[in-house]
Amino acid sequence: MNADTLLYFITALLYFLLGVRDILLRRGQTQALAERMVSQRAQALLFFVMIVHGLLLKRILFASDLISLSLGNSLSLVGLATVFMYWLASFRYRLGILRSVLMLITALLVLAPLLLPDEKPIAYSHLLAFKIHLLVSLMAYGLFAVAALHAVLMAVMEQRLHNHDRSLSRWGALPSLVSMDSLLFQMILVGFVLLTATLVTGVLFSEAVFGRPLVWNHKVVFSFLAWLIYAGLLLARQVWGIRGRRAARWAVAGFILLVIGYLGSKFVVEIVLHRG
Repeated sequence: MNADTLLYFITALLYFLLGVRDILLRRGQTQALAERMVSQRAQALLFFVMIVHGLLLKRILFASDLISLSLGNSLSLVGLATVFMYWLASFRYRLGILRSVLMLITALLVLAPLLLPDEKPIAYSHLLAFKIHLLVSLMAYGLFAVAALHAVLMAVMEQRLHNHDRSLSRWGALPSLVSMDSLLFQMILVGFVLLTATLVTGVLFSEAVFGRPLVWNHKVVFSFLAWLIYAGLLLARQVWGIRGRRAARWAVAGFILLVIGYLGSKFVVEIVLHRG
């Protein structure tokens, strides 16, 4: 086992241990006590793990002057972006058990480059326009990933509360549905701004690389469809007060379109068609 492979497993193990630690601390505790117990050292620990993850990606993605964004590397990179956006949001909002879920999912995403084939570096990845576009898009995808996980948890809670199911209580007290609903739309609003910036920087990047302001491909189409869903969701919130499971379903649908547009296309090209 070489040093890079060992670093993959160490990083994944650190995320896994953080997730398990949070779950064990939350069980049987009140929401306020659980948040205090989890947050005492959790922020510093998570920041350390993100640094380790970032160093790993730096070694892999920037092995040469160009960036290699294979499906496996992209999954790991989106995982880091999601954790980072969660980390920023957690200073202001209490996201409850979502942290534990996110840590366990990211532990799996870290290992994706070991399981999926690599591809040739992107020829134009040295351009400033591409780097800006990549950074903004990762922030958008990361925040929408957090929002999607939050929406799923919210929908599950609402369904089980309607069914008088008390099984969630074993994970400790959770935030109220009203506060979770409010937080969901706050994340969607910020994510929508970032997604809009992603589309704008994409236009600038297309102009710099292809000499055209917009190249209509599957990524652009799915990104615009997701943008329309989030725009409609925010409008429906203001006009009709949409909330609960209906809002959660649309939030998840928008994220799925983003995943299909980028990661889905990479899966087809690299795994199904075996093209680098």
